[in-house]
Amino acid sequence: MKKNTGRKRNKDLIKSARRILVGGVNSPVRAFSYVGGDPIPIYSGKGPKVSDYDGNRYIDYVLSYGALILGHAKGEVVQAIKEAAGLGVGFGATSNPEVELAERIRDAIPLLKKIRFVSSGTEAVMGAVRLARGVTGRDKIVKFEGAYHGHADYLLAKAGSGLATLGLPVSKGVPREFLRHTIVAQRGDIEYIDRIFSRFGSDIAAVIVEPVGGNDGVVYPDPGFLKHLRRITKKYGVLLIFDEVITGFRFHFGSAAQYLGIRPDIICLGKIIGGGLPIGAYGSGERIMKHLAPLGGVYQASTFSGNPVVMSAGIATLRLLALLRDDYERLNSLTAYLAHAICKKSQDHGVSISVQQFGAMFSIRFKRRSHFRVFYRSLLDEGIYLAPSEHESNFVSFAHTKKDIEKTIRAANKAFRVLAQSEE
Repeated sequence: MKKNTGRKRNKDLIKSARRILVGGVNSPVRAFSYVGGDPIPIYSGKGPKVSDYDGNRYIDYVLSYGALILGHAKGEVVQAIKEAAGLGVGFGATSNPEVELAERIRDAIPLLKKIRFVSSGTEAVMGAVRLARGVTGRDKIVKFEGAYHGHADYLLAKAGSGLATLGLPVSKGVPREFLRHTIVAQRGDIEYIDRIFSRFGSDIAAVIVEPVGGNDGVVYPDPGFLKHLRRITKKYGVLLIFDEVITGFRFHFGSAAQYLGIRPDIICLGKIIGGGLPIGAYGSGERIMKHLAPLGGVYQASTFSGNPVVMSAGIATLRLLALLRDDYERLNSLTAYLAHAICKKSQDHGVSISVQQFGAMFSIRFKRRSHFRVFYRSLLDEGIYLAPSEHESNFVSFAHTKKDIEKTIRAANKAFRVLAQSEE
């Protein structure tokens, strides 16, 4: 991509944003502090590409941080949003789209006999943890270092993603007392898990884990470890929560739990099921979900939960994904091809990186952080838009083509050449 130097709407917008928004953003990673320089404000998106306010176009691998598996502005999804909005943008009452989306999710993920919709992945996890505590009558939860489950106070201990990008071990403003019931473990360390349960097993309400990590770069699933979690949680009467806000409907038409052959007690969903609009959901069997108000004593409520416009976008998305269920293998293979090619090009130029890829997710990490900054800016100049941190995952959508992938590989090769020359 050739930079459009005749316009400066990007810079004007960033200046205005910094005057009125904290740091000029509404989510920290968007500030580009990890890669330096001004962030790119996005004006529009279509298919696999986005455009900024200066008219530059980019192949997009951020995809609203994984929500847009169909690409931007998919016609059927946009039409569903328009039709739903024409009937009213919100009611605070039950409507048919809620029921239909829940039924479509249940049909794809039979474990979820009962579902509660919320407005974000953070809310889904908060609801699931509160539910687990209410069901078990216990207080402690176990999470894993580097895993990000939203910005609830008690889940920000040694979290990945945004905190890791900013170099923060835990957010200020979180009282130590809020973390005293949160036990942080190392992913994959079976002996440590056994010691935790030996000491605290009767006090633990839930273990929460991403089956495939997506918030400290891509972290490969460890089926053996996940199966051990399933066994030990059952032994101690602890609920196993899979945080699938990123992974739900990402690798196949269903959950990563099904993909890996493991049956957790509760699954949290988000992102893809809303078609790009704000959404979260958590669900389980009736035995657990009956503890949730209005049937039980575990309270949770939200004005915007089950919003009909959001639900309609989700219905349109899942309807299309059902038709594409046989194409997931092609999508995963296309992502693997990209990841392997980037790794090979780095080796050709003697640049040390690691590329993590699973399904249609990938992340790139450099031995030297300064190299990532150069790489990122070089790709941006070539019209490739990646997540602006090594701790974030990137995504490939059904809208991406082989041509998009090849252009990305050429851009990466050029960036590696620049890095290699700078070391000479």
